[in-house]
Amino acid sequence: MRTELSERLGIEHAIFGFTPFPAVAAAITRAGGLGVLGAVRYGDAEELAKDLDWMDAHVGGLPYGVDVVMPAKKVENVTVADVEAMIPEGHRAFVRETLARYGVPELAEGERAGWRITGWMEDVARSHVDVALEHPIKLLASALGHPPADVIAQAHAAGVLVAALAGSARHARHHAEAGIDIVVAQGHEAGGHTGEIGTMVLVPEIAAAVAPIPVLAAGGIGTGAQAAAGLALGAEGVWLGSIWLTVAESELRSPVLRAKLLAAGSGDTVRSRSLTGKPARQLRTQWTDAWEQRDSPGTLPMPLQGLLVADALSRIQGYETPELIGTPVGQIVGQMTEERPVAAVMDELTRGFERAVARLDRIAGRVADRGMGI
Repeated sequence: MRTELSERLGIEHAIFGFTPFPAVAAAITRAGGLGVLGAVRYGDAEELAKDLDWMDAHVGGLPYGVDVVMPAKKVENVTVADVEAMIPEGHRAFVRETLARYGVPELAEGERAGWRITGWMEDVARSHVDVALEHPIKLLASALGHPPADVIAQAHAAGVLVAALAGSARHARHHAEAGIDIVVAQGHEAGGHTGEIGTMVLVPEIAAAVAPIPVLAAGGIGTGAQAAAGLALGAEGVWLGSIWLTVAESELRSPVLRAKLLAAGSGDTVRSRSLTGKPARQLRTQWTDAWEQRDSPGTLPMPLQGLLVADALSRIQGYETPELIGTPVGQIVGQMTEERPVAAVMDELTRGFERAVARLDRIAGRVADRGMGI
């Protein structure tokens, strides 16, 4: 599964695997793809540096990438405390009441959320970039639009390619004008932040809009046949995220959540603003449903919503409240039916790709034979 882009990056397969877990990212890279570590969960740049040091020691010199979340427009002199002060008390009360309704215990005294969405902050995101570029990464990806111009220049000066996710051809053209190297066309089916246009329509639209810039197909891709479809639509590779959540190397250790993911069907996800304030596809739970009820105060804009619910989500996950526990995941969850190591997933992806291409070759051969009167 090689393309011009995979050869440019020095990877065996044009499979880009996004994950918040270093062990998974390293395993994807070792299996011939490009593991991309998500940095948004790291509030402390030193913690990110430690995990990237670990990856350096476990990828055998093979290439990997880092994904950051940062605004293209700079916001000066704003701290997390400043933003948290903007959260209305009514919203805080709604969160408390919802947790109490399901008997979710409080966090231990002095304990705060282990995962807070602070990576969007200008200073935090830039510290992520600085740390990432101190390591031998080959790709810097931006999950919410393209990075600021000086960050793109900083990456290019280090010999690092820059990718940005797009949910429309208009967004993709903006990325191209900003000087990014790769556009990730992320369709409606994808987990996490995603737009309204399905992958089948989006990928060829973006490929045409930004040519000759290479495009990666994302959203609803978890098999080799789906990867082959992405390349047939004009992509130079595929970007997969959800499929890695249930691999053996994943740090998603909650048995309750793993069981829910493995049992879920493709219709068991919902695009909800309840996680970050922007539409993000995730498992549908009674937590996501609560934010759609008549007594809900409604979600807050990003980043207020993420800070509002950070402690609540840590409580839900820590105490494994079955009705409320969930995670961002795409519609491909319906095909995530068993726990397997990353190497096995990669093997099935590449073998499935070969089978799909061989089938199309047979179809094309029959058409050619008929055209020649054979």
